[in-house]
Amino acid sequence: MMDYPLLVSQFLERANTFSPNKEIVTREATGTHRYTYADLMLRASRLSNALAGLGVGVGDRVGTFGWNTYRHLEAYFAVPVMGAVIHTINIRLSADDLVYIINHAGDKVILVDPDLAAILEPLAPRLESVKHFIIMTDDQNFATSLPSAHNYEDLLSGASDVYSPIKLDENSPAGLCYTSATTGRPKGVVYSHRGLVLHSMMEAQVDIVGFRERDVVLAIVPMFHANCWGSVYSATMVGAKQVLTGVRPDPEAICTLIDSEKVTLSLGVPTIWTAVLDYLERSGKTYDFSSLREIASGGSAVPISMIQKYKEKLGVDLVHAYGMTEATPLISYNRLRSQLDGISEGEKLQLAGSQGVMAPGLEMRLVDDEGNDLPWDGEQRGELLFKGPWIADGYYNDSRSDETFIDGWYHSGDIASVDPNGYIQIGDRVKDMVKSGGEWISSVDLETAIIAHPGVLEAAVIAIPHDTWVERPLACVVANVESQGKLQKDEVLDFIRDKFASWWIPDDVVFIDEIPKTSVGKFDKKVLRERYRDYKSGS
Repeated sequence: MMDYPLLVSQFLERANTFSPNKEIVTREATGTHRYTYADLMLRASRLSNALAGLGVGVGDRVGTFGWNTYRHLEAYFAVPVMGAVIHTINIRLSADDLVYIINHAGDKVILVDPDLAAILEPLAPRLESVKHFIIMTDDQNFATSLPSAHNYEDLLSGASDVYSPIKLDENSPAGLCYTSATTGRPKGVVYSHRGLVLHSMMEAQVDIVGFRERDVVLAIVPMFHANCWGSVYSATMVGAKQVLTGVRPDPEAICTLIDSEKVTLSLGVPTIWTAVLDYLERSGKTYDFSSLREIASGGSAVPISMIQKYKEKLGVDLVHAYGMTEATPLISYNRLRSQLDGISEGEKLQLAGSQGVMAPGLEMRLVDDEGNDLPWDGEQRGELLFKGPWIADGYYNDSRSDETFIDGWYHSGDIASVDPNGYIQIGDRVKDMVKSGGEWISSVDLETAIIAHPGVLEAAVIAIPHDTWVERPLACVVANVESQGKLQKDEVLDFIRDKFASWWIPDDVVFIDEIPKTSVGKFDKKVLRERYRDYKSGS
């Protein structure tokens, strides 16, 4: 076989050759910005040359601090094409974490959206490696105190549009993303060109996400979150139309984009899809979702009740995806396998609540606390371990790698069961399990059951201290609009009582206005655990 390196540049080249006139649409304050893959090729080339003019070379880190826009998309290609490494910075991190990851990555240049510049301005004196800031705007009057700041469009207008990709080893780094840590600072994950290409090829398989040229892809997941779940690269690889959410998208904007652009595939975390349903119910507005072939949800478990609501109310298939930053990020996708065609509709719905079957190209183990392999019987729970060509082999320059990457396996920290057909059912993160009287209780199982209550919008279950049982579950519940001030504790507990053993039932229910979210839209249980660390139910 030919010695043919797998490089990110091939995605851009293919899109420019086979889909030059396909649209890329970005939502803006005054409407939409529209251009084509041919335009992307031209402008990404100019950006590569402009960055080179600022001293960026092979292996240098270029940070991005922005929303899902066409300029951010240009950086996704311009940076790795020139042999540099794109570091997508989470715009919702704390100031100290931002300083840490920018310095730890060694970013030389940072591209920043104008409305986010104020976040970086007070941090600039603490950023040790940054030589230039590029404001992603065409506004000549935009003022910032960031040192050595350049206007994005001015830089591009003065740069050559000659496309000059650097010849690289396919194992060279192309991207860098930091994942949140249970304790301590965020941890960096480096993505190689080879890993990104193989990941996109996997995502395009029909039994996985199935990105295709005919798709209109709306990635609601932020571009700073695990490579936008790979969707930016996968959609470009196949030449699909892309719809970018722009600055601060809300449920109304998402619904409008799906309707107006005839989106066929959308990707986002469960809190997004919960918010969309809630918006539709509260506003009473109607949108045409008939173009959607499916929406993919990942980042945390999707309640079966929500899958059912999307199907019954909107006629849309909501499909479970599972992954993590360390896996580029996709591990599994929920498709009904042919041997299960004969099961009942109720059984199919239950199966849809699982995280699906592992993608081809990876290996997986289910192990107990001693590292012994457990059977795939759908009953026994253990930790999931993975290895494969798009799984990281360690954290970037971080001694914590030794705790997670052991004997060639990535230890996910996810507790799950696997059924005889290979379907993964996530029980919990190790840190989110409740250990009551020496026995484990899954917070995810309880949350999924509680959210099915017609009066509940969101629910999170955490462990609270107990004098006798060490820990007991506490349910933190957000009532929907119709049930606010009316929903009672006993109604919630009675609703789930027949679904669990008596000792699983939460000791108490607290009603709150909203559940804290992490920077990527997941429930932030550490905030709740701190809030209720002295809570006593009296049980």
